Amino acid sequence: MMTLYSYPELFGLEDNNPYGLKVFAFLRLCGLPFEHRHVLDTKAAPRGQLPYLVDGEQTIGDSDAILSYLKRQYALPIDNTHSAAQRDLDLMLRRTLDDLYWVMSYSRWRDDRYWPAFQAALLAQHPDVGVDALEAARQYNFNRYHYQGIGRYEPDDAYARGIADLQAIANLIHDSGFLFGDQPASIDAAVYGFVANIYFYDIDTPLKQFVVSQPQLVRYCVAMRDAVARGRAAR
Repeated sequence: MMTLYSYPELFGLEDNNPYGLKVFAFLRLCGLPFEHRHVLDTKAAPRGQLPYLVDGEQTIGDSDAILSYLKRQYALPIDNTHSAAQRDLDLMLRRTLDDLYWVMSYSRWRDDRYWPAFQAALLAQHPDVGVDALEAARQYNFNRYHYQGIGRYEPDDAYARGIADLQAIANLIHDSGFLFGDQPASIDAAVYGFVANIYFYDIDTPLKQFVVSQPQLVRYCVAMRDAVARGRAAR
């Protein structure tokens, strides 16, 4: 059985990192059996990043690479009906989510208004992590944000960037169904990984305020959570 290694749960979600939740959702939607192990140590991970997947002798890192491997290895039909335009939109949405990631992470680790609540939530659910380890992780993230660029933004400017990403996504969400039809596709797993990690995030950041203000985005997020829980697209 394959094993997914990803960050720990938080706020009722199977992974508090959007990329790990994306892979978890994809595996569930496709009905693939797997073991889910929550870790913090990234030493065994390809490129030193979570999530990663171990399938027999294969170890695959990067969420997009994992999904591509699974679709190829198991001949998964989940995206087979996509048009060329839908494949292009899939790629552009995933790149938008990559941009949104930095603002989401900033809101948790960098913004002094929300860091105490995030730290308290992590320690309450995972007391073995320890305050010192979290503070070290916070300083590590400060360096990442600086070199990536988001750390040089003022908070309002950082959130404006993230909200613009979310608005573009919200504009593509319908009143029913999923992005490309009545059944979730792999891009839905990706979008869910991010939106769920904002909507179910129990801290009132500007990103959460925006998501809550978009009824179609809330409906979509709840529908995806139900689909993932039931493994709806498995066939």
